[in-house]
Amino acid sequence: MATAGSSLTIASSFSEHRTQIHSSNRSNLPLQYSLSYKANSRSRGRRLGLVVSSVSSPKVELRTGPDDLISSLLSKVANSDGGVTLTPEQHKEVAQVAGELQKYCVSEPVKCPLIFGDWDVVYCSRPTSPGGGYRSVIGRLFFRTKEMIQGIDSPDTVRNRVSFTALGFLDGDVSLTGKLNVLDSEWVQVIFEPPELKVGSLEFKYGFESEVKLRITYVDEKLRLGIGSRGSLFVFRRRQ
Repeated sequence: MATAGSSLTIASSFSEHRTQIHSSNRSNLPLQYSLSYKANSRSRGRRLGLVVSSVSSPKVELRTGPDDLISSLLSKVANSDGGVTLTPEQHKEVAQVAGELQKYCVSEPVKCPLIFGDWDVVYCSRPTSPGGGYRSVIGRLFFRTKEMIQGIDSPDTVRNRVSFTALGFLDGDVSLTGKLNVLDSEWVQVIFEPPELKVGSLEFKYGFESEVKLRITYVDEKLRLGIGSRGSLFVFRRRQ
C-alpha cells in the first residue's frame, strides 16, 4: 500500500508538473499571438492607410473661384496655335473648365461694358473658325499665323484681324469689319463686310458679306468666352 501510495503520489506530482508546463505554454501562446496580431494589424493598417490615401487623393485640380479657373484655362491653351495642336482629350479639358467658368458670368453679358476693347483669340475648338481658309490644314502650310485679334468698339463695331507670314517671308493680314447687333441677353450677331487682304505692298478686298452669331458665356477684365452658333468655343484674352 505504501508503494501504491508512493506511486500515486509520484504520478500525481508528475501530472501536476505536466499540467503546469502545459498551462504555462497556454498562457504564453495568447501573449505571443497577441503581439504578432498587433504587429500584423499595424502593418495592415499602414498598408490600408497607403491604399486609402492613394484612393482619397484623386487627380483633380482644386479651384476656389474664377481666377483659378482662368489661370487653368489659359495654361491649357497656351502655345497651342489657337487650339490647333491640342488633342481631343485636351479639347475636352478646355471645354470642362470653360463650362465651370461660365457659372460665374454676369447676368446679361451683352450689356456689360467689359466686352469692349481689344482681345487676343487664344483658342478656338475649330481652328478654321477664326481666319477661315488661312487657318485650314492646307492654309497653314502657306500661312503661318502670328496673331488673331478681335476688337469691339462702342457702340456696335467689331474688327477681326489675322496676321500671318506667307511662304515664310511675306508679312500680311486679313481683316474684317462688322456691325454688332444684340439679339438677347447673351447672343449677338455680327454682319461683316467683305474681307480685306494685305500681303506685302498688295491690298485689296474680295469675297462677300458674312454673318456670325456668338453667345457670350463669360466676361471680366481679363477673359471673355463665346460659343458660336455651330458650337465652336472661343477663348479671348484682353490685350495689354
